Amino acid sequence: MSLWKSRRPAAVRVLTGTVLAAALLAPAATAAAATPAVHGAAAPVAAAAAASPVRTQTLADGSTAEIYKLGAEHYLAKIVYRGQVYGTLEANQHDTGVDANDMFVVLTLDGQVHSWLGGGHRGPGTFALPGGWTARVTKVGAERYRAQILGDRGVVYGTLETNGHDTGVNANGVFIVLSLGGVISAHL
Repeated sequence: MSLWKSRRPAAVRVLTGTVLAAALLAPAATAAAATPAVHGAAAPVAAAAAASPVRTQTLADGSTAEIYKLGAEHYLAKIVYRGQVYGTLEANQHDTGVDANDMFVVLTLDGQVHSWLGGGHRGPGTFALPGGWTARVTKVGAERYRAQILGDRGVVYGTLETNGHDTGVNANGVFIVLSLGGVISAHL
């Protein structure tokens, strides 16, 4: 059974991410963000509506991601359950992510989708993440959290920051989501 059925209202909710302040570890790591324009959502959603998805993918809770290519390093994913669109993620030159009722989803700038259930830690605090990463989560304002992604010996390799929106990143094969409520989760 999908988490969408039992926990999500019927209204469409636009879900996006914000900015990753630094590249994570190696050139293969990507930055995190979705364009704030997705809240207006008219142009990307209209473009996706006029096109067919390049593929669909079943998510961890049984819902489906319809993935649309809108341009170079520009993808849109609609999260759909029983024909109802519950949210969209837009990765435009940067990765993005969302905490959707304890199902975490990352959309990368190359159109890949990774989802998992659970494993969230509520910040502020310091938390061990898969892949040897550590996250130091601090509250920096209303619906604003910052997670410093630490590697060996406490070196900061990157920073995720919410600013009214969840955010996510693929950090060398470790997918990380930070929610606007300060929940961080990661998955290999």
